[in-house]
Amino acid sequence: MDKQDVDLLDRAAVQELADRVEREHGRVDGVVHLVGGWRGGRSFAETSLDDWDALHDLLIRTLQHVSLAFEPLLRRSDNGRFVIVSARAAQRPSAGGAVYAAAKAAAEAWTLSLADALKDTSSAATILVVKALVNDAMRAENPDGKFPGFTDVNDLAAAIGGLYDRPAAELNGTRLDLTS
Repeated sequence: MDKQDVDLLDRAAVQELADRVEREHGRVDGVVHLVGGWRGGRSFAETSLDDWDALHDLLIRTLQHVSLAFEPLLRRSDNGRFVIVSARAAQRPSAGGAVYAAAKAAAEAWTLSLADALKDTSSAATILVVKALVNDAMRAENPDGKFPGFTDVNDLAAAIGGLYDRPAAELNGTRLDLTS
C-alpha cells in the first residue's frame, strides 16, 4: 500500500482508507490510534474551552472516525488489536489539565465501548497508559533531562507487539499501565 496522508477528521476519507485496506489486503489485524496533543492552563479557572475544542478533534473525533471505519474489519480478524495510547491524567486529572484529562477520559470510554462491540470476536480493544513518551532525539536535545515516568517509544512499540501474544479475551477492555 502506498503512503497516503489521510485527514482523520474527514469521516469519508477515513472510511475510504478502511475500504482500500480491505480491498488490497482482505483484512486488518491491528490499528494503533496514536493521535495526540496536550493543552492546558495554569489553573482550573484559566482553562480555555478553545483548548477543549482542539483536543476534542485531536483525541476524540479522530478516534471515532477511525474506530467506526475499522471495527467491521477488526471484527472479522482472527487476532485483531485496536490500541489507543492514553495518559494517567484520564484517571488522575490536575486542575490545569482539565481539558486534556477530560478528552483522554472520553477517548478511553469510547475505546471501552469498542471493546464491548468486539467482546464475542477474536479481536480486542486495549488502552495503553503513559505519562508521556520519550525518544532518543528528545534525550539528545536535553542530555541532562531525567524524563521520570516517561515511556520510551521503543517500549511502547514492544508493548503493542506483545498484545498479539495474549488472548483477545484477556486484553479486551483493559488499561495497561506502561509508566512503571
